[in-house]
Amino acid sequence: MDKEAQRYDARWFAERLGNRTTKGIAQETSALIRTGALPVGAKLPPVRDLAFLLGVSPATISQAWSDLRRHKIIGGRGRNGAWVLGDRFTARPERLASSGNYGSDVINLATAVPDSTLLPLLDQAMAHGARAENLNSYERVRILPELQEAVQRGWPYSGCTFLATNGGYNAVYTVLHALVRPGSPVAIEDPTALRLLDILEDMNVPIIPVECDLQGPIPASLEEALKQKPSAFLFQPRIHAVTGHCVTQERLKAIGDLLVGTETLIIEDDGVADITDLPRISLGDRFPDRVIHILSFSKTLGPDLRLAVLSSSASVVEQIQSYRSFSAGWTSRILQSAAAWLLNDPITEKALAHARTVYRYRREELARALARRGVEIDAGFGISVFIPVPSESYALVTLAARGFAVSPGTKYSMRPTSAIRIATGILQDEIQEPVAEAILLASRIE
Repeated sequence: MDKEAQRYDARWFAERLGNRTTKGIAQETSALIRTGALPVGAKLPPVRDLAFLLGVSPATISQAWSDLRRHKIIGGRGRNGAWVLGDRFTARPERLASSGNYGSDVINLATAVPDSTLLPLLDQAMAHGARAENLNSYERVRILPELQEAVQRGWPYSGCTFLATNGGYNAVYTVLHALVRPGSPVAIEDPTALRLLDILEDMNVPIIPVECDLQGPIPASLEEALKQKPSAFLFQPRIHAVTGHCVTQERLKAIGDLLVGTETLIIEDDGVADITDLPRISLGDRFPDRVIHILSFSKTLGPDLRLAVLSSSASVVEQIQSYRSFSAGWTSRILQSAAAWLLNDPITEKALAHARTVYRYRREELARALARRGVEIDAGFGISVFIPVPSESYALVTLAARGFAVSPGTKYSMRPTSAIRIATGILQDEIQEPVAEAILLASRIE
């Protein structure tokens, strides 16, 4: 045994760990690392040796180490043992954090964001929001009546209870933490939004990928996933934020047929919302007691409104609201009222109609530019396209060399993939041809 291993052996740990519970061992070991008493690179003692000296079962130590491993504080397992990787206990969204910081001379097509010039002005809406009903009250309100009235008009099913949240991903995060049991598997379409995978990976739950095609989740793949009895199935019912594909009514029915007789929660994440003319769809009418339908307004009304609305049964919404009580407890009345004003404003609706036209043109114009070069893609809907390539790394380098940053497909998938995701929402006319030419080169690796 080397001197470093001897220095931090089981006896060294036993003298410093006073709390013998799984949580206590994890917290106190984390504190030793955070304060520098146990440095990065130090090897942890064998599980059985430490368990014997602490008078606990090896399973207790293993569970504590698993908790630290989940937060990337320690690494390794098995015969080679474990060692200290980092000195912080803060969860980190690995897929999102891996996004690059691009210079001013690079056009960022890696993030599918709305064109800020196509978003509605907020000055009048915020002035209206500043006069919101019951402003500055600490009463926890699920949703303002004026916002509920505005969203109900186009909601894809009726008879549900509504809840305003601080954005779409906040809604998904809250729903999963409130309703999914620790360690219970979750089925999710593949590919999917990287932030959804970050949330599930941080929860340390088994993730069951469900393959997709141009019409949405493939029934045979979902049927196979349901054999593992997932606690929830998470999918995007209208426009897929990564691929731009949409779920057809026929496919939605097939998905619903497979979910009959199961207890799986159905989480519908409509994150791209009304930047398309496609109608809103939901399984809420078929499964009112276990559908959670989420509609985000970030892409249409603006990301700084931080607003989404979800619906479900009254009992499910109450569970979600109870979990929210650990934090803010309600969504800003000012922002809710501002969003209601925008949804009722005819000028805003005209602006959204114009934005839909522009987004469709930019997406389809890229597809046409590629077709002229012999590269066929499905233009889809939304503000991004997903293009298979022979080599992701070659494609990324090729596009970067021409001043374009795009995202690798592997960030959006749990399965082996080779593709690039390109944001089309900000694809101005003057860069359509250069982008298409760069994609052509990226597709022709020798």
